[in-house]
Amino acid sequence: MRYFLISLILAVTGVLLSFTEHRPEESAWIRINLLGYQPANSKVAVWCANGSELPDQFEVVDVLTGAIAYTGSVSQPFGAYGPFTQTCRLNFSAFRKPGRYYLKAGSAVSPAFAIADHVYQGTADFCLRYMRQQRCGFNPFLKDSCHTHDGYTLYGPMPDSSFVDATGGWHDASDYLQYVTTSATATHHLLMAWRDFPGVFTDEKQSNGLDGPNGRADVLDEAKWGLDWLLKMHPRPEWMFNQVADDRDHLSMRIPKEDSQYGRGAQRPVYFIDGKPQQRGKFMNATQGTSSSAAKISGSFALGSRLFHLQDPGYAALLAKRSASAFAYALQKPGVTQTVSVRAPYIYAEENWTDDMELAAASRQLLNKAQAYSRMEPITPWLGKDTARHYQWYPFINLGHYELARQLKGKDRDTICGYYRQGIEAVWNKARQNAFYRGIPYIWCSNNLTVSFAIQCYWYRKLTGDAQFEQLEQANFDWIFGCNPWGTSMVYGLPSHGDTPTDPHSAFTHLKQYLIDGGLVDGPVYTSIYKNLIGIQLFHDDAYAPFQSDLAVYHDDYGDYSTNEPTMDGTASLIYLLAAQEASSVPHTENLHPPFIYSQGALIRGDTQQKKIALVFTGDTYAEGTGTILSALKNEGAKASFFLTGRFLRTPAFRPGINQLVKAGHYLGPHSDQHLLYADWNQRDRLLVTRDSFLKDLRNTYAALKHWGIDRRKALYFLPPFEWYNDSIAAWTRSEGLQLINYTPGTISMADYTVPEDKNYRTAAAIFQSITNQESRPAHLNGFILLMHIGAGPKRPDPFYNRLPDLLKFLKKQGYQMVTVNELLRF
Repeated sequence: MRYFLISLILAVTGVLLSFTEHRPEESAWIRINLLGYQPANSKVAVWCANGSELPDQFEVVDVLTGAIAYTGSVSQPFGAYGPFTQTCRLNFSAFRKPGRYYLKAGSAVSPAFAIADHVYQGTADFCLRYMRQQRCGFNPFLKDSCHTHDGYTLYGPMPDSSFVDATGGWHDASDYLQYVTTSATATHHLLMAWRDFPGVFTDEKQSNGLDGPNGRADVLDEAKWGLDWLLKMHPRPEWMFNQVADDRDHLSMRIPKEDSQYGRGAQRPVYFIDGKPQQRGKFMNATQGTSSSAAKISGSFALGSRLFHLQDPGYAALLAKRSASAFAYALQKPGVTQTVSVRAPYIYAEENWTDDMELAAASRQLLNKAQAYSRMEPITPWLGKDTARHYQWYPFINLGHYELARQLKGKDRDTICGYYRQGIEAVWNKARQNAFYRGIPYIWCSNNLTVSFAIQCYWYRKLTGDAQFEQLEQANFDWIFGCNPWGTSMVYGLPSHGDTPTDPHSAFTHLKQYLIDGGLVDGPVYTSIYKNLIGIQLFHDDAYAPFQSDLAVYHDDYGDYSTNEPTMDGTASLIYLLAAQEASSVPHTENLHPPFIYSQGALIRGDTQQKKIALVFTGDTYAEGTGTILSALKNEGAKASFFLTGRFLRTPAFRPGINQLVKAGHYLGPHSDQHLLYADWNQRDRLLVTRDSFLKDLRNTYAALKHWGIDRRKALYFLPPFEWYNDSIAAWTRSEGLQLINYTPGTISMADYTVPEDKNYRTAAAIFQSITNQESRPAHLNGFILLMHIGAGPKRPDPFYNRLPDLLKFLKKQGYQMVTVNELLRF
């Protein structure tokens, strides 16, 4: 397990205080959301101890200064919960000042955390990594293909063992089975995430998942990957398949390849939906009809058709046609379709189906039908219950209620919202009794239920404006990211600076030590469930042993498939929740045309709807252009931004020029201290610095800026050295309460440092031409971050800064307003 060190820099004493998350001698702990908190949202931590004495108060302490920023009173004690004999809630919602802090209550000290509007920025895209890694067919993570011979049919109207093309889609979890029920639900969540929050997603991948933008947000690419496979599972109006492969898959852990354990060479079985019970080893499953899987498909196709209508009309028409035939298929034999198992007793034992019919009808805008189905299952049955069988009530949230309520008004809408409220109240009646506000049963995939319930609370609040359950909603979100008895995030690699799973039940990590970034693990289960599962064993000492209890357990151990296995459908629902969280802090992200553009977690362009441009100059070794640049800017009344290294700021010869920049009111920001190369030029994911060395270098830059009167709170943007970075650097930057930025692609302005002997040398004339060419393109230079250098050195014969007067005149003639980066990006 990852023990992580939080460094608290105490400016007054200069002392470095270090502590680990749970030392053996500790008897009290503070659990927080390791991702951090948005200023305006609920902010509650949980104090928990093996003792009975409560602290009188708690403090919010500034990490940078050591100063107490806020003092609060502890709540009334909640008593014992899980491994703790006493617990209480530490509510600091009233404190809204952005920054880096830690909580202190008695002897307990929390990990450091951020309060900032942007604290969840990029997290939804981060979790898309796991979805891409789960791809079947061509896998962009492995850059290889698998299961290309799927598959042979069973139970269909065609002869058994007939070939049908079923390659594609996602592997369900750490095994390589594939189910319509989870794939269609995941697809719907991804489609809704794009529809509801388009501004939070970036375009960095091609449709096959490899690097390179394709003009479509990556989340929509991923949703289309799911839609394409679902089309294969419903290739004709009279054909529909439910599942590829079965639990014979579990005979070995392996990296995905062509599997041969099914007796048909490299083909795997593809199970037809006939509405009748099918094999389950010694048993039969409890299939009753065709409705649940077919309706899920129909709903996803209907939503996909609307979203792809403008991008790909032909594809949208196909989806609409298949949505109609899937809906008809669902009506053939009303009832649930369960999955198949051959060797073990575990299946997705889904028992409800009218919620799926409601979703399909609402997505197809058949509102009367949808309302009729909504009355058949007003409350998702697991809500308020203490237990349920594996996937007994699936999806874990009634998506149909939301799709229907969005289209209704008045009393009809109120009725649907009332169903959501009844379910929330059923959970709240249990949750209000403990400090974690935990009302979710500890059944298999409890994290999936937790995410779904948080979304239900969010939808209810958005549909009604009723915020009375906001703390309950936030508590379920916080639980996923560390405000739980174990103090760990349940998402692999998120946050990068926090305690997250490191040894999940996954062949990728266990066999190859591959990162499975963004995967949501199953989560804690009742201890009674854990003790009765087949084949469970721990391979390592239990790092969370002090926090296990007779109530529930969680193990970050490969051997515990019940609590530490990531799932594709759970991750897809988390992507929606994270997108909602990110969008809630930045109003512009809910626009249909996202104005800001990101790459690898860095802001690279402002609002493309406004004729504003930020001229950015970086400086490290040379500064001979300072006077020329300052004169040109002054003559045109323009402002610019200057990102300078620490050694630039400390160079005596550069001091007069820096002083002029400050006096003229230009923006000054950090460009690192020693101009380090963060990532390999050829393998961008390979870091060349550690987090500690990165942070030390960055903080040294701010120390140099402070000498010039530039406080870090006035310089919240960071432009990386060499303009080269990866998303880990972006995450580390966010952990400091800062935002990484980079230049906007489209011109070669950044080549103004090149010299004739370089193979990439670009003349000043060529650079100028590239800028005018970009201006003539559809998006022009709107929102551009145009990067140049404050000096190029003596070897360059035609410094581009000599062309700056011409460039400024050109931009003004085109109607551009020259602004600083903080004005352009409104951070």
